[in-house]
Amino acid sequence: MGRYDRNHLYITDEEQQKIKETRLLFGGVGIGSVIAECALRFGFERMTIVDGEKVKESNLNCQNYAVSDIGKYKAEVLCKRLLKINPQAEISCRKDFIGRDNVCDIIDGHDIAVNTLDFQSDIPFIFDRICSEKTIPVLHPYNWGWASFLTIVRPGGYQIKEISEEFQGFELKVAEFVIRYNSFWNRGQEWLEDVIDRYKKEKETSSLPQLSVASWLVAGQCVNAMFNIVNGRKILYFPKFYMTSIYDA
Repeated sequence: MGRYDRNHLYITDEEQQKIKETRLLFGGVGIGSVIAECALRFGFERMTIVDGEKVKESNLNCQNYAVSDIGKYKAEVLCKRLLKINPQAEISCRKDFIGRDNVCDIIDGHDIAVNTLDFQSDIPFIFDRICSEKTIPVLHPYNWGWASFLTIVRPGGYQIKEISEEFQGFELKVAEFVIRYNSFWNRGQEWLEDVIDRYKKEKETSSLPQLSVASWLVAGQCVNAMFNIVNGRKILYFPKFYMTSIYDA
C-alpha cells in the first residue's frame, strides 16, 4: 500500500496532490512541533521550520521531543524526526530567532504560516502583518490544558493584535477574550476561568500551564484548517475561532 492510501475515503487524489504541494511555514516549534508531525503524516510534504530555542526538560510534557533532544536546537531535531517519517519530504530548518532583520526573508515563498512565536516582543504581530501583505493566512494555535484554541488571521483581514497591542501577557489576554465571548453566548468554561484566576495569583509570570492533551487536539484542528484553506472550503477567521474542550466536570 502507498503512504496515503488510507486517506482515500476522506481525501481525493486531487486534494492529496494540493496538500503535497502546499508550502507550510512554522514560526516557532514548541506546540508547532506536534502540529508539524500531524501535518506531515496527513500529507503536507513541504515545510520550513524556524526556531532559535533549544529543547528543555520542561518541554517534554507537551512538545514533540525526547530526553535525548535536551540541549539541542528544536528546529534541527524536529527536522530530523520528520525526515525519518518521510525521507522524500522537502523540509528545511533554520536555527534562528525570527526578528526584524530576517522576518521578510523567512516568510517569502510560503502558502500557509503557523505563528507560535513567544510574545516576548512585538515580532508575532509583525510576522502576521507581513504575512497579510503577502496574502498568507496565519494560524494561531493555543494549548489550554484540557482545551485547544485556534484562530486564523485572514490576509487583509482583522489582525490578532486587535485584542491588545501590548505583547506582554498576550496569551492571557487571548484566553480572557475567549472567556468573555463564550460567556456572552452562554457557553461559559468555568474550569478555564478558574485556571486563569489561579494563574493570575501565582507569583511567577511564566507562560500559562499546558498539557499534552491540548497539543494533540490543536494539531488536529490546525491540519483540518490547512486542508480547508488549500481546498477553498469554509474557514472561520479571526475574530471568530475554533475551540475544543474535553473537560468533563
